[in-house]
Amino acid sequence: MSDQEHTIVFVGGLHRSGTSLVHRCLASHPDISGFADTGVEEDEGQHLQTVYPPGKQFGGPGKFGFHAQAHLTEDSPLVCVESRDRLMQEWGRHWDMARPVLVEKSPPNLIRTRFLQALFPESRQIVVLRHPIAVASATQKWSHTSYVSLIQHWLACHETLLADLPHVRRLMVMRYEDFVAAPDAVLASAFRFIGVEPRPSGLQVRTGVNDAYFSRWGGPRWNPLRRADASRAVERFSDRVARFGYSMQTPAVMGALPPELLGRTAAALGA
Repeated sequence: MSDQEHTIVFVGGLHRSGTSLVHRCLASHPDISGFADTGVEEDEGQHLQTVYPPGKQFGGPGKFGFHAQAHLTEDSPLVCVESRDRLMQEWGRHWDMARPVLVEKSPPNLIRTRFLQALFPESRQIVVLRHPIAVASATQKWSHTSYVSLIQHWLACHETLLADLPHVRRLMVMRYEDFVAAPDAVLASAFRFIGVEPRPSGLQVRTGVNDAYFSRWGGPRWNPLRRADASRAVERFSDRVARFGYSMQTPAVMGALPPELLGRTAAALGA
């Protein structure tokens, strides 16, 4: 089974960043096939292959990005024709190979852009960013780690992305907040980036989801330890988070992305 006849699209972004929603919207296009009803968590391709370790081997949500071994590049010994062929065979069981575009989604793709490009040189990659407070608040139920650790993990992964970006040719950055505000416009840019005709997804996108996480940030007043944890996260990481256009002090207010990401957003790509 060859990948030469298809355009392969990889979607990445931390858990609870909106990658599943983006994957479903893309896969709703008649020219695109994604994974559905596979029996694995969130239909993620990382759980449907045996070539490289999934994120759970490095601690899973809120933890995997702390491990150097989880960051894969073109220098990995796993980059070879045999790996590519095995991935196409294993993933191909779950794709409709009659469609010209094949999409795979897994959170650790965020720190494996160079590796995936090395295996599939003509592939496209879409990375979804979401406010770190929302991601941390939504992920804590799985990681059982502190806000400090979760914000630090968000930064570790996204700073790795920034460092890898000069080596990646075809990558689009999609902010979750922009997507839920204008889903069809952002999707139109994504479809053009992929190389298919834009069309509305027809899927309902909930707005205001971040607001609920922002209002709960720090926890109730009767839990001083949790509130202190949130305060430490704000104090330690506000400056680094601000580089990505997000504010820890006033989370509802968004700023500009760093130049290296700004040029790869939906707006810059023609939405």
